[in-house]
Amino acid sequence: MKSGPERELCQRYFERAAALARSIGLTSIEMREIDEGRARRPEDRKTEEAKAIRALIPPGAHLVLLDERGKSLSSPDLAAYIGKYRDETTSALVIAIGGPDGFDPALRAQAGLVLAFGAMTWPHQLVRVMAAEQIYRVTTLLAGHPYHRV
Repeated sequence: MKSGPERELCQRYFERAAALARSIGLTSIEMREIDEGRARRPEDRKTEEAKAIRALIPPGAHLVLLDERGKSLSSPDLAAYIGKYRDETTSALVIAIGGPDGFDPALRAQAGLVLAFGAMTWPHQLVRVMAAEQIYRVTTLLAGHPYHRV
């Protein structure tokens, strides 16, 4: 993501989430980027991107994909979902945002959850901000912090 307000907002939410992480049993919260696939065909680009995503997934990690065709969850339900995997001593939770062509079908099949921020298509930069905010919100919910209000 290029410099600008979206990057700054993502960074702010990640810093806030990281400040709470250890108190709720999460060891770290990080953001990693991969380059968009360069292949001509969409299927080949998705395969390239899936390979790059897999290279960043640590052994034993639980994979969540963000995709408009995924399941909609409330913030408390997402917090409960993440809390469940934290409590089961899952080594890591990886949340991936797909490229413009979506995800490779094999990567979708590997995911424990395909999650949607609604049925609309969102620009990648906004999805990052929304994901960062939801990660922060999840940490506050798990910590019993009053940030989330019904």
